[in-house]
Amino acid sequence: MYFEAREITSYCQPVRTEELDEGKEYFSLQYADVDLHIPIIETWVFVGKNLDISDGDLLYFQDVESYLHGIRYGSKDSAKARFQRCTSGNIHHIFAYDR
Repeated sequence: MYFEAREITSYCQPVRTEELDEGKEYFSLQYADVDLHIPIIETWVFVGKNLDISDGDLLYFQDVESYLHGIRYGSKDSAKARFQRCTSGNIHHIFAYDR
């Protein structure tokens, strides 16, 4: 097996807003405690920007399980899904798998 060489940083790099693709999977890394000892890692799908008319600058992420079951934002089943809304300048916890 051959993998092309590349430079790997010693720190994590969150995804930038302009890199987000609708329907693509991302993961979030957050911590349950202030000492940063208990990580919470979840998989999310980016489902779009400003999905409500009243949104100023919001990005929407949906939990991967409900997305794979065909549930979409605004559908009659959307109450069964979890959505995360973030402003475009506040996604420092969202990462791409293949960066």
